[in-house]
Amino acid sequence: MKNICIIPARGGSKRIPRKNIKDFLGKPIIAYSIEAALNSGLFSEVMVSTDDQEIAEIAIKYGAKVPFMRSLTNADDYATLSDVIEEVKEYYIEHKFIFDNICCILATAPFVNSHLIDQTYLFMKRNSFDSIRPVVQFSSPPQRGLELKNGALNFVNPEYAKTRTQELEPIYYDAGLFYWMNFEVGLKGTNKGGFVVSERLAQDIDTEDDWEMAELKFKLINNA
Repeated sequence: MKNICIIPARGGSKRIPRKNIKDFLGKPIIAYSIEAALNSGLFSEVMVSTDDQEIAEIAIKYGAKVPFMRSLTNADDYATLSDVIEEVKEYYIEHKFIFDNICCILATAPFVNSHLIDQTYLFMKRNSFDSIRPVVQFSSPPQRGLELKNGALNFVNPEYAKTRTQELEPIYYDAGLFYWMNFEVGLKGTNKGGFVVSERLAQDIDTEDDWEMAELKFKLINNA
């Protein structure tokens, strides 16, 4: 099977400036995603999709390829992950390179490792999903969520007010790490699967506080 790894990393992050190449415990955070992909041995191509020359140079330094610069259309705040993936697919199809599967690893996912990439890939193939992503179970049931209006608390779903936690169906959220998918279908398929991972591996990195928490968690997990 021929697989390609796509790491999207535009230069215009606003809440954390230059987020995709900001130093994370000694090296640019994107380096962790690149190294996890390369160490997995699953990919014929590991490439970074970016509109930024500095990001491109750092990506190449750590072993990825940057065969083209992302279009302005797909570098703004409104471009979706699927848009970016489709642009990469179009480039490789035009240059006569066809792959079987894509793994899109986010640039700010230092908790990704080659073992997890391999596990989810095998899970996708065994179950014939169009795509698969790591998911995490909510630690507290969303069904019993509360809304606060003018200081007053009310259940969002009053029908669950007296339901015991252990009787509620588990609900999961996207861990925000990576996405495996069939090359032809991309993220547009409807047969999507989820691979449950520990909450330790999930950390949004949208603010400086998030960044500090991610570094603390990384040190804890890796005994750094």
